[in-house]
Parts: sequence; structure tokens; C-alpha cells
Amino acid sequence: MTNYVAIDIGGTNIKYGLIDQDGQLVESHEVATEAHKGGPHILQKTKDIVASYLEEGPVAGVAISSAGMVDPDKGEIFYAGPQIPNYAGTQFKKEIEESFQVPCEIENDVNCAGLAEAVSGSGKGAGITLCLTIGTGIGGCLIIDSQIFHGFSNSACEVGYMHMQDGAFQDLASTTALVEYVAKAHGEEVSIGMVVEFSKKLQKAINSVWRELTVW
Repeated sequence: MTNYVAIDIGGTNIKYGLIDQDGQLVESHEVATEAHKGGPHILQKTKDIVASYLEEGPVAGVAISSAGMVDPDKGEIFYAGPQIPNYAGTQFKKEIEESFQVPCEIENDVNCAGLAEAVSGSGKGAGITLCLTIGTGIGGCLIIDSQIFHGFSNSACEVGYMHMQDGAFQDLASTTALVEYVAKAHGEEVSIGMVVEFSKKLQKAINSVWRELTVW
């Protein structure tokens, strides 16, 4: 059976695995991105993942979805926010194809998510699908008739970089920003996991009070 290596590079984690020719996930794994170490480090991690699979047997190709602005024709990152330093200019397609002699394609991660929703998810059957993601940064994409709308400069719908009064949209409203806001209010470092757990506990308390109020 023909398998492909699929790699999703996010600001927090790299998720990867094998998919078969029907697009079904065969296996999956996850490692920390360590985005603060920059583009060269992420490229090497990606190559290590591909190499580990090739040690087990041949693959038909490598498919990468990545944070940042991607030129899918050149197969490289042409812009990225400060969350991943030195990421712009990272040539995934060239590096992987020359290193392993297997075809490689790369696309923006939100474009991939939106395309998946348009083809087989919540947007299936819709002529136009808009997808927004909120994570380490904020991403957006537009799918028209099951095709990614890249725009003139491959940056269509990149709302995370949109300039607001106090800075870029994703610097103000992403999970990264949320953690920073909570840490500042709390007076010490916190993680997104701690924020989510706290919000769950707070929600339980609010629900309890609300139930008592509605009894009255």
C-alpha cells in the first residue's frame, strides 16, 4: 500500500504520521516544535521525521502544512511572525527533495485545515468556505469551489497579521496573548493548559451559582 508522510508544523507542536492513498490516517505522533529555536531547527526536525520513516521503508511523498505564509509553488516560507524566528526563507520542498529524493509539497496550515473542511468536513458541498483558527497565532483562509484562494501574493485571508490599534491581531487575541494576559494578572508564569483547567473550574462554579439563582 502507498503511504505518504504528513507533517503539520504549528507554533507549539509538530504533529506527524502516515496517511494512505485514500487519505486515511495510518498512525500519528507529536513532538514539541521548540519554535523559539527558529526556522533552521524546525527544518532539521522535519528532515529527521522524514528520515525515520524512510528507514522503515519507501514512501510516495511528503506533505507538509505549516504556520506562516507559504509559497506553495516554491515550497518555502516567505513570511512568519515573531512566534517563529528566522522562519522566513525556509525551503522545505528543496531541502527534502534533494536530501531524500522523494516529492514534497508544502501549504499553509490553515489553508490545509480549510480545504479539509471544504472537501470532507463542515464545509462539504458549500461553494465558499471561510476557516479561522485560533492557536499560537491566528490564521484564516478562503476556499472557493474546493480550491484555496491564495490571492495575488499568497497571503489572502491572513487576518492574524492584520494591524489593529494596539498591534497585530494575533498578538492581541491568540492563545499566546491569552497566556500572557493571565500570567500578568496572576503574577507568575502559566501555561495554556493551566489557563484551560482554571477556566473549566471557574465554569463549574458559575454553573453551580446559576443553578441556585434559577431555583429562586
